[in-house]
Amino acid sequence: MVGAGQMGSGIAHVCALAGLPVVLLDTKADALDKAMAAIARNMDRQVAKEAITAGQKADALARVTPSGDYADFADADLVIETVTEKEEVKRAIFRALTPHLKPSCILASNTSSISITRLAAGTDRPDRFIGIHFMNPVPVMKLIEVIRGIATAEPTFQAVQALAARLDKTTAVSEDFPAFIVNRILVPMINEAVYALYEGVAGVTAIDSALRLGANHKMGPLELADFIGLDTCLSIMQVLHEGLADSKYRPCPLLVKYVEAGWLGRKTGRGFYDYGATPPRPTR
Repeated sequence: MVGAGQMGSGIAHVCALAGLPVVLLDTKADALDKAMAAIARNMDRQVAKEAITAGQKADALARVTPSGDYADFADADLVIETVTEKEEVKRAIFRALTPHLKPSCILASNTSSISITRLAAGTDRPDRFIGIHFMNPVPVMKLIEVIRGIATAEPTFQAVQALAARLDKTTAVSEDFPAFIVNRILVPMINEAVYALYEGVAGVTAIDSALRLGANHKMGPLELADFIGLDTCLSIMQVLHEGLADSKYRPCPLLVKYVEAGWLGRKTGRGFYDYGATPPRPTR
């Protein structure tokens, strides 16, 4: 796993519980410390709910090896990149990573929107490159989007399907179009909710209450945006707008302003809600 953030640690969590040895890599030692603590904490919740035993937790944690060195991937059969949703960042990682991989290793991206074909073309193994988009939070959500690039070979696809079955996940296979299935539908809805706020249709609380109670959504769209990360939402809208050249995907200016302000949601303590207050207070 490349990247020890929320997604990388979540994928490491489910893989380790499924009996797979995992190398969890990040260039920041504090990110690795936080990731290992988060994995242990989330497994504690599973133990409390009797979903796993204390012994299974201990065994799984022992299978996760934190690392800061790409050389530790020399024996890996599959490497999944889980870093920020910026194409240039992902490309730089693949350039640094691929010299350390054995020829048979499958390379995957957990991207939520970027072209798998384009990412694969920048590596030495486009036939063994694939999109594996896990949903957040990974230990809870059952879905994995599987995206084949134009060069992805059938054995690569079948290997990923087998992995998903081992992890007890359900796959939805998407063609390689911007944002795939879930975010092609979900993030424009969030963007429209931000437009409703921007245009003064209603406030944050009213918009979220309306969708929770009127459409039976578990979270309101602005609360969900904060959970996902406003920078990620903006990146996905930019991919859709640029990739499909349709004005309906234009990112809301208010979303852009929040990201420019560094108000990215829960991870920074402030987005459409201020998480320094209890309960969180709307910021607009």
